Amino acid sequence: MPPEQASTSKSAGRAQASARYGGVRIGCAGWSLPSAERARFGAADSVLAAYATRMNAVEVNSSFYRPHRRSTWQRWADSVPAEFRFSAKLPRAITHEARLRAAGPLLDDFIGQVEGLGDRLGALLMQLPPSLAFDAAIAARFFTMLERRTAAAVVCEPRHRSWFGEPAQELLQRYGVQRAGVDPAVPLAVASRPSADGALRYWRWHGSPRVYYSAYGEGRLVAMAAAVRAEAVAGVETWCVFDNTAAGYAIPEALRFQELLAGASG
Repeated sequence: MPPEQASTSKSAGRAQASARYGGVRIGCAGWSLPSAERARFGAADSVLAAYATRMNAVEVNSSFYRPHRRSTWQRWADSVPAEFRFSAKLPRAITHEARLRAAGPLLDDFIGQVEGLGDRLGALLMQLPPSLAFDAAIAARFFTMLERRTAAAVVCEPRHRSWFGEPAQELLQRYGVQRAGVDPAVPLAVASRPSADGALRYWRWHGSPRVYYSAYGEGRLVAMAAAVRAEAVAGVETWCVFDNTAAGYAIPEALRFQELLAGASG
């Protein structure tokens, strides 16, 4: 797709997301639909296509565990509306095994695969292991390699406290890498809020107190919606991803979150 067409498509997608939920992309970590919720989605030829009748974003976590062919990413892109966006998680071979070192060939493989999404690639997500401390030289080399390979937005979820100091924050900002706002906020409370700079805000809600299993409930969802609205900036795309999928709470809570934001923006 020519750059001018890609730019137009991205702008149109953001405009439609804005019209529905005040500029917010709401989705889940994966597109499995609990049977109890299936009737709330439209008829479609695949589960992903059905999911996309109600959601405008999804986070692909399976790419962390195993590679997908470029043709698979392309098929997924072809099954969703033009305004829909994917966030693709970097493989653990890069973040946990290589620990960001000498990762060029691994990045080449991964980027070559996810480029099958075309303009439906909204972000790349890198979740770092809790044991990975910030090393400015290693991080700078890695972000330089990533910057040379893709123009996609990059979101980082660090889980070692050294990544929340001023040197790390300055480096992330220098390379345009957005830090995710996460619940539960480990290891510091500041981790609960996303970076306040750049063209993207990214929230990841894993469920608490029991990670991946707990529901948030109405009171927490209302508070989360208020926090997202408070962080909203005109022209800045916001992502809200529900990762409390293990017991089936992500889908219904994402749908309720849509209602809360739609009501606030309507």
